[in-house]
Amino acid sequence: MKTFKKISLFVLLLVQICLAQWVQTNGPYGGPVNCFAVSGTNLFAGIGGLFVSTNNGTSWTEIGFTNYNVNALAVSEGNLFAGTDGGGIFLSSDNGANWSAVNQGLPKDNYGYIRISDFAVMGTNLFAGNLGGGVFLSTNNGASWMTVNTGLNNTFVWSLAVYGTNLFAGTYAGVFLSTNNGASWTAVNTGGTNSTVLSLAVSGTNLFAGTNDSGVFLSTDNGASWIAVNSGLPNDEVWSLAVSGTNLFAGTYDSGVFLSTNNGLSWTAVNTGLICTNIYALAVLDTSLFAGTLNGVFLSTNNGMNWRDVSPGITTRIVSLEAIGTSVFAGNMWGGVYRLMDNETSWTRLNLQLPIFRSVSCFANVGSNLFAGTTMAFGSGPGVFLSTNNGITWNLVNNGLADIDILDLAVSGTNIFAGTENGVFLSTNNGEIWVKKGLEDTRVSALAVLEQNLFAGTWGSGVFLSSNNGDSWTAVNKGLPKDPYGYIDISSFALIDTNLFIGISTYPYYGIGGVALSTNNGISWTMVNTGLTNLNINSLAVSSTNIFVWTDDGVFLSSNNGSSWFSVNQNLPNYMPTHNIYNTLVISGQNLFAGTEIGVWKRPISEMITDVESTTELPKDFALYQNYPNPFNPNTKIKYTVAPPNLPQGEALSKVILKVYDILGNEVATLVDEYKPAGTYEVIWNVKGLSSGVYFYQLKSNNYVETKKMILLK
Repeated sequence: MKTFKKISLFVLLLVQICLAQWVQTNGPYGGPVNCFAVSGTNLFAGIGGLFVSTNNGTSWTEIGFTNYNVNALAVSEGNLFAGTDGGGIFLSSDNGANWSAVNQGLPKDNYGYIRISDFAVMGTNLFAGNLGGGVFLSTNNGASWMTVNTGLNNTFVWSLAVYGTNLFAGTYAGVFLSTNNGASWTAVNTGGTNSTVLSLAVSGTNLFAGTNDSGVFLSTDNGASWIAVNSGLPNDEVWSLAVSGTNLFAGTYDSGVFLSTNNGLSWTAVNTGLICTNIYALAVLDTSLFAGTLNGVFLSTNNGMNWRDVSPGITTRIVSLEAIGTSVFAGNMWGGVYRLMDNETSWTRLNLQLPIFRSVSCFANVGSNLFAGTTMAFGSGPGVFLSTNNGITWNLVNNGLADIDILDLAVSGTNIFAGTENGVFLSTNNGEIWVKKGLEDTRVSALAVLEQNLFAGTWGSGVFLSSNNGDSWTAVNKGLPKDPYGYIDISSFALIDTNLFIGISTYPYYGIGGVALSTNNGISWTMVNTGLTNLNINSLAVSSTNIFVWTDDGVFLSSNNGSSWFSVNQNLPNYMPTHNIYNTLVISGQNLFAGTEIGVWKRPISEMITDVESTTELPKDFALYQNYPNPFNPNTKIKYTVAPPNLPQGEALSKVILKVYDILGNEVATLVDEYKPAGTYEVIWNVKGLSSGVYFYQLKSNNYVETKKMILLK
């Protein structure tokens, strides 16, 4: 009986440990969809990864390519081909369960990439369009490829289409035709299609071309001549075309989907329910029409008259989180806003309609007014939006902020401050008018209010303090480390009573940065990094006396004002790119929420505090662990443990040296050479300029020496 009780207790403890981890919330869903392919009842969608739906878009499952954008998909003889932006072409013979690269004969560009833009299938011939390399042909299911560019005067190929034995290529310089499987090409642009041709479609004997600046063109004679067919089509940039029976659909840059029932002579907008109107791809599956947008997949079963969101399972990159009341708001990289209420199990997509390439960077609220700040991936953003109904509808409140990226928002009473790419702005009337408040020509990345003081964290110049609502500013950087170029990049603020914390963003190889604490309104700062294995800080969040920090090594917790930190990463995805400034944290109720590249995750705060309390004992021995992954290319992680030094009282640091040697014993890299407190650490070795082979890494500290082997496989 005693043995049975011990086993039962062990099993119960094991279950509790397994449950102590991060869990993914049900969303938000809806990343940018680049392309579709249909195989039987399977619908494939290429995004930053590849997804499949077997139930008409009701749900999606990821089946690979988390490291690549998938630009093109094709089905040929039961095989599925994926063309990526950088990694070339991959083949699956089992509906995406397994993949193999099939790039023999495909040249790399000057940066080592193979960028595939489109596919076309003609019998047993598979054609691939390349941005800069022209057209390639495979006659053996991708086992090998040959260049077929004779006469193709422009090799930036955006689109391909087949009509009978004719192959058409849409390029930066119009349309080209080959009648002999690509052996030779002829320009067929009479009538004005010498714009960039982004899309091609065949309907009966009609060939349609969607362009980047001139709308849609029609040819009824295999491209010998073209006429513009744009009546009712307000947007000149047509990214996608699709044919369903006698219906022709056009997906536009930012005006949604248009329908023509008369071969393009006239067009009608069909956008009811289509929240996102940046259309990258269209696909027809039986009577269903799918639209791939900047923010997920939408489905229409009545020729575009009505649309509904069918993105569950397609994750999106979250760049901002905010807890307001019992709701959590999330902004993604592509202008989408989502809300999760306390009594809901899934996220609601809200209709903040932004122009293309805008991100929702930050939120703030003043009473019942919700503000969203936006940025633009290229150029400058549209500014600040206001919602007075919990995010259901939004209005642009930009007077005084036109064309400025908004990086952070902060509230002090009825005042709302905006940190921008060009200083600080203030609105005292709910965003109706904004006034510049100093730090001009300075990128203000973070804001915080402590009593009557306003703090501005900048990108490059550290921290500034204003005690008069921004009328004047003073630099307060005493104790903050500078990078080798003299810069201090601030990513975030957090407050515990009158203790002010800042997160410093830095590149790992600088070896500086981390979290700094000020107890005197920024007059001086103390670095509080003990236990942090990475010093690039993306985000900070506070719950009572507990502070959480997100680094490139994941999330850490301190319950003693940063004196020591402990990892709380169980089950949190960790394939986000190094130096990712977008990862974000927020506290809502009893949970910590984390915005990642694959949606939002959450974990109970009490669970993490309990875990930390049970693991605060310092390690007793040094240890060097096997690197992961191994073999590797181009980078790998090396984990090691530092024990407390056996030194006179007060000397709490050990000198730690971690070096890499080649098989001949030559030193090739020094990864660590510094004094460190007791704890467990990880370092990333990013290999450049070394050949494949066996390497050794060695840890030295005090009287401890250990060496392990690893394999670089290029």
